[in-house]
Amino acid sequence: MDGMLLAPSLYAIKGIAILDNDGRRILANYYDADVFPGIKEQKAFEKSLFAKTAKANGEIIMLDGLTCLYRSNVDLFFYVMGSVHENENVEKRSLFDHLDIIMLALDEICDGGIILESDPNAVVSRVALRTDDIPLGEQTVAQVFQSAKEQLKWSLLK
Repeated sequence: MDGMLLAPSLYAIKGIAILDNDGRRILANYYDADVFPGIKEQKAFEKSLFAKTAKANGEIIMLDGLTCLYRSNVDLFFYVMGSVHENENVEKRSLFDHLDIIMLALDEICDGGIILESDPNAVVSRVALRTDDIPLGEQTVAQVFQSAKEQLKWSLLK
């Protein structure tokens, strides 16, 4: 199966878990019954995962055929598990392709060090506005260029 290409899937996350500083489950959701068929397997995986990450300073580990992202904070450990084929990184090219949206989202979240919005759905709804609906004075430079490109394209195609 290593040489075969896998079909793309939206089911990227195999599980999410929050453990305390002793490795005991506080909250866990597992989404793949093939990988985690029951509570016994889940608890065994969590025990192994905690043993490998409790003293480590990293943020990612490959364990039992899964890519596991983790972060500790005071007395909690947060884990997100995905397939070994998942990419945990945000790539520079992807960031630059969506820089205008990212800049808008950051502006919606924080202004001058003041948190304006922390609800992700509210941020997404504001960022997803069509540029035609936004007054020219409130548009970013990227939005103005995109709007100009669209108008030029349609005028050339007529």
